[in-house]
Amino acid sequence: MTERLQEDKPIFQQIAEMVETNIVEGELVANDKIPSTNEFAKHYQINPATAAKGINLLVDQEIIFKKRGIGMFVSENAKEIVLHKRKERFYDQYVKPMLQEASRIELTTEQLTEWIKEDYQNGN
Repeated sequence: MTERLQEDKPIFQQIAEMVETNIVEGELVANDKIPSTNEFAKHYQINPATAAKGINLLVDQEIIFKKRGIGMFVSENAKEIVLHKRKERFYDQYVKPMLQEASRIELTTEQLTEWIKEDYQNGN
């Protein structure tokens, strides 16, 4: 929990995204306990209800689950769920607009593919 909160996005979404990022990066794995809503609230100096809203988003998506009286834990399929969700978002936010612009400027599929391959191979 070292990230700073951004001004331009709802705090509860940022809490959920931080947990998701920790899952994707392997900092949290299946059955790991996540910080409590009170821990999030204290660390980020936010209302516990705001932290709970972010955590509940993840519960609704079956990324985390609650063990009554013990806390919240990462689900077995959490990483796959988060990766699938983020890949879809990546396609919608980046790939679709790129393809639309490529079409507008009459960029061929071959040229676009070549640029992507070159850049990817160069580590960018």
